[in-house]
Amino acid sequence: MTDYKNPGLTLISSEVSPGAIRWRSPSNIALVKYWGKHGVQLPRNPSVSFTLDGAATDTTLSYKARELAGEGVEVELYLDGELNKGFTERTKLFLEKLLPVYPFLKQLSLKIKTSNSFPHSAGIASSASGMSALALCLVSLEEELFEPLKERSEFNKKASYLARLGSGSACRSVYGGAAVWGALTALEGSSDEFAVPVSESLHTVFQDYHDDILLISKSEKSVSSRAGHGLMEGNPYATARYAQATRRTDEMLSVLRQGNVERFGEILESEALTLHALMMSSHPPYILIRPNTLTVIEKIHQYRADTGLPLYFTLDAGPNLHLLYPHSIAAEVKKFIREQLLYFCEDKMYLADRVGKGPERLEVSE
Repeated sequence: MTDYKNPGLTLISSEVSPGAIRWRSPSNIALVKYWGKHGVQLPRNPSVSFTLDGAATDTTLSYKARELAGEGVEVELYLDGELNKGFTERTKLFLEKLLPVYPFLKQLSLKIKTSNSFPHSAGIASSASGMSALALCLVSLEEELFEPLKERSEFNKKASYLARLGSGSACRSVYGGAAVWGALTALEGSSDEFAVPVSESLHTVFQDYHDDILLISKSEKSVSSRAGHGLMEGNPYATARYAQATRRTDEMLSVLRQGNVERFGEILESEALTLHALMMSSHPPYILIRPNTLTVIEKIHQYRADTGLPLYFTLDAGPNLHLLYPHSIAAEVKKFIREQLLYFCEDKMYLADRVGKGPERLEVSE
């Protein structure tokens, strides 16, 4: 077990100079899905994801010495320039969970300014990008107030660990290219407590893979992902699913190394449908896909049959479709989207993205 608890990590408040740290961190799309958790944000099965490029959260963490001592954390969170009380309270609870790791947080007054490059409810995991950006800010804050971590890999590992405590899938967004979260026998260093990068083993075809996100519906989900994970505890297919996901993560890693685009797509689509089948077989059951989701899936299948082009889809816990395909067929696929699929999207919207290089520390703007 990784243990970052450090009760000695405290400050002399009079010596703290105000400062700010800014990180941009992307979202990610799971190729093999994590669904079901236990303990403190630990996964029931391993998962592997692509890190996106354009879909990202830009977060600035400002800090100064706290004027009045207190037991909790003093924080305000501003989303798109507006104080957000709901997110402030959620962030406060998250930071207070981190006090065994970072006891100095209760000695500071914190202000967080955050914004997304994509619209809310767009079928993109904003918790993954948001929590990873905040975790990266926190580890940078530790380095500024105390001393740098010895290795960049240690910095990323700690950020991934902290991000996981806020949102499970956020731990994968710390790395560019592709990442695995969950212990795998065949992957040295893999863990349930943090993600590990696997981008160095990606075949060239996957290094600039496209992910275009069709906004079938921008409405808020009827069942949250947090509630969905909880319902897996009573799902009659849970045990078989966890074993299946472990096998598929192993196989997907082989596929990503080999560049087998067809097998990649087969696993990708099966994972998407399996995820939603688990929702429909939960107690109580629930359905997040919409009629237009199914219509577009049928059109993708027909397009693939007619053209032979390797265009495949996946879904997160919602109705919006991610279309994944190699860069070599980008022109043809975008024409297909514009001419045949946008009609089924809310406000005829879609977001064009691709595999990215991971988070970036930015200069703090005035």
